[in-house]
Amino acid sequence: MSAPEPVAEPRRRLSWLRILLVLVVAGGAIAAPFALRTVRHKLGAAVQASSFAPYVDVTATPQYAFEDPAVSSAGSVVLGFVVSSTSVACQPSWGTFYSLSTAATGIDLDRRIARLRQRGGEVTVSFGGASNSELAAACTDETKLAAAYQSVIDHYSLTSVDFDIEDAGASSAVAVRRATAMRAVQQAEAAAGRQLSVWLTLPVGQTGLTSAGITVLNAMLAAKVSIAGVNALIMDYGTSGSGRSMASLNESALTALAGQVATAYATVGTVLTTESRWRHVAATPMIGQNDTADERFELSDAQALLTFAREHQLRQLSMWSANRDKSCGVNYADTTVVSDSCSGISQSKSAFGTLFNTFTDDPAASVSASASAPTSVTASATAASDDPSTSPYPIWSALTAYAKNSKVVWHHNVYLAKWWTEGDTPDSPVTTESDTPWTLVGPVLAGETPVATAIASAGAYATWIPTHTYVSGDRVQYQGVAYQAKWWTVGDQPGAEVSDASDTPWEALSTS
Repeated sequence: MSAPEPVAEPRRRLSWLRILLVLVVAGGAIAAPFALRTVRHKLGAAVQASSFAPYVDVTATPQYAFEDPAVSSAGSVVLGFVVSSTSVACQPSWGTFYSLSTAATGIDLDRRIARLRQRGGEVTVSFGGASNSELAAACTDETKLAAAYQSVIDHYSLTSVDFDIEDAGASSAVAVRRATAMRAVQQAEAAAGRQLSVWLTLPVGQTGLTSAGITVLNAMLAAKVSIAGVNALIMDYGTSGSGRSMASLNESALTALAGQVATAYATVGTVLTTESRWRHVAATPMIGQNDTADERFELSDAQALLTFAREHQLRQLSMWSANRDKSCGVNYADTTVVSDSCSGISQSKSAFGTLFNTFTDDPAASVSASASAPTSVTASATAASDDPSTSPYPIWSALTAYAKNSKVVWHHNVYLAKWWTEGDTPDSPVTTESDTPWTLVGPVLAGETPVATAIASAGAYATWIPTHTYVSGDRVQYQGVAYQAKWWTVGDQPGAEVSDASDTPWEALSTS
């Protein structure tokens, strides 16, 4: 059967107003998916949070306790600097002073990193710096160079590394060697299911990167290393900055850098939007007195930098260095001479860090003293009591008197005595940090055993006498261990617990 023919309806006349309304509604329906996609794209691009991560000079004296919440509230720190060992070119060292293993014992670095992670923080290790030889400059074998970088990454379980490249480390051959090695390392990390962020920290002038810095950046991109960003060392402008404020110089340098980053990426076929190029930029000022005598980065300059960084959505702010974030004091005569332990200007303690720590859209960036323990904490941490066989230091006893700098283990953590103490439980709750004689250094780490001592043959040396005066070179024996005096001493017990070997007049001798 055929369908009945439709009945014709009278035609309606459409006014221009109705036509316009239909077009607006239709246009909105078409545009809505694109608008939603644009919003989602912008949200996706903002996944990487802005952050503050100050540099810490690991080998400087006095030691900066980046792991201690009473000292630093920064959630992330950049530890510097790993360089080539003076004895083995392809062997990493901390400033030529410590190997990775001796840094663990000499300055308790592994434990302090574990403590920061226990609080919810994280570390980036920086290779290079202004002094000594960055590994790529000294180690000419690319395979060994990659292995050296990998050994540091593995030792500290890193997810981020930094290359502070200055002087000889910026030559073309070295830049290519470094980039080739890092490409291999980044590929190895990806194959293991891990992501490794790579930062480039480079000197700038008011017109941006130097030609050497551009060489380093281009080499990394050409080798297809995934770069987290370029961190500008906005300091020491020299004669090129004469007559201009630090704030003005910094803004010129960073604006020029953003353009250079976009150009470098375009060379390898990646187009960066105006917004995304800024997300590849970070800034590190030298707080207080700079190496250039007439340059001083004041707190007002820090506020200007913070405002600029927020307006342009920089990826990260840092500073050189957390060690210097305090006034030098009345005994420091010439503040134009740069110190590695104070800023050279009038400021309150941690003033720069406190200000810059507000530059974050990551709620976890400021860490607290309480957080879950890191994976590097020994499994015995769940046991009911401390085990002497897996504790690096003596287990605390209420019946023992501890001198300043003594180290003990209590509830699977290592504590350092701030002054003479007896009977004060290391983890006893207190109202303020100054109420306890103990400082929490960090957790007992997996695989630790008691610190070994050298045992001397019976009767090899005279027994130490507390009332006797000893001078440099004198040798004694105490509790089966042989010691040699480093300087004049009387009453200082050989083998007393100290955090730094330089604090004791006695040096343990090898087994005789």
